[in-house]
Amino acid sequence: ISGGIEFNWPQHHRPSTFDPVEYTYAENEDGSATVWMGEIENMFRTEGVLGVTLYPDKAYIELSAKLYNRTKMPQTFLWWANPAVAVNDDTISVFPEDVTAVYDHGKRDVISFPYAEGTYYKHKYDHVNIAQYKNIPVPTSYMAYRSDYNFIGEYDYGKQAGLLHVADHHIAPGKKQWTWGCGEFGKAWDLALTDEDGPYIELMTGCFTDNQPDFTWIQPQETKNFKQYFMPYKKVGYVKNASIDAMVNMEIENGKVSLCVYTTGEEKDARIVLEKCGKEIFADTADISPVKIYEKEVSVDAEDKTELTVRVLNAQGRVLVEFTPLEENIPELPKPAEAAKTPEEILTCEELYLTGLHIEQYRHATYLPDPYYLEGLKRDAGDIRLNTAYGMLLFRRGQLKESEKYFRKALERMTWKNPNPYNSEAYYDLGLTLFYQGRYEEAYDAFFKATWTNEQQEMSFYFLAAIASMKKDYLSALELVEKGLVKNSHNIKARGLKASILRKLGCTEQAEKWIAENLEIDCFDFVSSYEEILLSQPEEQNNRKQLLKAKMRNFHQNFIQAAIDYMEGGFWQEALDLLNICDVQWPMLYYYRGGALKKLGEEEKAAEMFRLADKADPSYCFPNRLEDINVLKMAVEDQPECPKAYYYLGNIWYDKRQYKEAKENWEMAAKLDPQYPTVFRNLALVFTINQMNRRRPVRYWKRRLALTHQMPEFSLNLISYTKNLVCQQRTGLLFMRNMQIRL
Repeated sequence: ISGGIEFNWPQHHRPSTFDPVEYTYAENEDGSATVWMGEIENMFRTEGVLGVTLYPDKAYIELSAKLYNRTKMPQTFLWWANPAVAVNDDTISVFPEDVTAVYDHGKRDVISFPYAEGTYYKHKYDHVNIAQYKNIPVPTSYMAYRSDYNFIGEYDYGKQAGLLHVADHHIAPGKKQWTWGCGEFGKAWDLALTDEDGPYIELMTGCFTDNQPDFTWIQPQETKNFKQYFMPYKKVGYVKNASIDAMVNMEIENGKVSLCVYTTGEEKDARIVLEKCGKEIFADTADISPVKIYEKEVSVDAEDKTELTVRVLNAQGRVLVEFTPLEENIPELPKPAEAAKTPEEILTCEELYLTGLHIEQYRHATYLPDPYYLEGLKRDAGDIRLNTAYGMLLFRRGQLKESEKYFRKALERMTWKNPNPYNSEAYYDLGLTLFYQGRYEEAYDAFFKATWTNEQQEMSFYFLAAIASMKKDYLSALELVEKGLVKNSHNIKARGLKASILRKLGCTEQAEKWIAENLEIDCFDFVSSYEEILLSQPEEQNNRKQLLKAKMRNFHQNFIQAAIDYMEGGFWQEALDLLNICDVQWPMLYYYRGGALKKLGEEEKAAEMFRLADKADPSYCFPNRLEDINVLKMAVEDQPECPKAYYYLGNIWYDKRQYKEAKENWEMAAKLDPQYPTVFRNLALVFTINQMNRRRPVRYWKRRLALTHQMPEFSLNLISYTKNLVCQQRTGLLFMRNMQIRL
């Protein structure tokens, strides 16, 4: 468990960490080889693709990451690559020299680094070097406050070897260590989590994040690309600076400079130069490689170490790595983060908006953004940012008509003096909620107005093309989607839509070339993969569909997501045919097939699909997309006597914090199927958590227990609830005894 690298995205230790992923392998023209892995994660439906590349002449692993927000809304994410590194008393974490303070999670606490002074994780340190594993007795996280260097690592002085991570600090500011600690508690966890390798640390490297949690926004259909490098090294010790080509250590003591250089490839006739105040005082030429380390001791006369610079150049004169010691000082510690004030304590609407946005951005576990937005709107009902933010919050929760009111209120203020506002975000958001309501003509107008400003063009042109495609106006759709692709040529959804449009226009050769480009950009673009099948010979298609099924792992979520992309452009038959390739008996697959059939006018077949969905095993089926709400409502309208659609709607409304709607749908599900136990457990929870009725949860727990033969965990839930019923005249245990429930 404690070996290898854990990739954490879009949040740390994400729920799907151990789930299967799509993968493929490629041998590249330069002799390197890449394993590509991909996932559309199931919490927020953003896509991550990671390439792991080995080069024949380099001693490092290259990680190429592509993050794509394929949703219609802004999303937040972080990225931490988390290698587990074996440690012992000779191990030290190698942080750059300019790291003088480290933070706890959420920047709740701070302490000096590497020599800690004060209390951290409830342990008192008195000038102790916490870069050394042996000096940390308790479970501890620390993350660099800031650094202008591009590396972090670990070194074992006993083995004279270590691990280093290199990435541009402008993109990868996150530098973190986690340990269970070297005390008895930590040793117990070492035994639980490792077989033979003993204790370990997690040496974490964050991109677009410097803390946990520290989320970054990614806009709808935006792509972020970046690279990281992990490399072994030896002899160098505590690295002072590093690049993907080389690393250097320079130790200064008693008038002597000790130099040590390691390179990740073979560098013949490399030059090692030592300068003082910009003037060369020592130069050497040597062959350096991962197996041939350069070491040299040079006598110098320098009272101020910051006057010295070591520089390593290749034979052509390109600088591989350089280092100048920093001036030693005792900088002031940064302040820890402060908890958010209550809405009433905050002075301005701007601060209320920023606090609510922060709570959303950081996915806060104990705060909600609503009170901050609503307090601001109470003070200024027309505030543009508050109306837009709160409208989007309601939209995320499936309250489409309610969200529309706030977007229109924002536009009312935005167009108060000018019909052409500086920013058109509210127009895009309005178009989005109208699109989801099926009001496509109104949505088209809103999206087109949104294209008048630069920021919203990419997404708005996509939806304009989708609406034109729904009308089968493929020439207009092609023109519109290409305008969006000018803004982001790697917009995978737009590229897939264009492939479908080209096929519909009969531009077969152009479509084939376009699809090949799409799959070069994203080898897990399943819409383009299916378009490739549709353009192939009829006798080849069945075999190709089976290959696509394997590539998609026959994973129902992959098929549903690709089908939704087709449905957005009105390609209902393509969506249905793609869904039919997957042979998993999953409830939502049936619902989406039924939705597609209904749009195609196949009423009887749609009804049959909805009935099959109702009979499918509901275990672990937790719909959470906004699209899921629409297709489940369609099923309810078509087959009102089928209970499971109500049950799933209750689940998704609960997920969206819409507890009234959740309760109503679960009550209907319970009425239609009083033998399904889980719905009674859900009803007990929604009544308990929201204090809708203090006594009714007991009735639901009792029904749940009766249907599940008194499962212990639910008996404990009932005990816990009845113990806390203030209005009960008897204790929870007595109540349980009267109910004749045994554990």
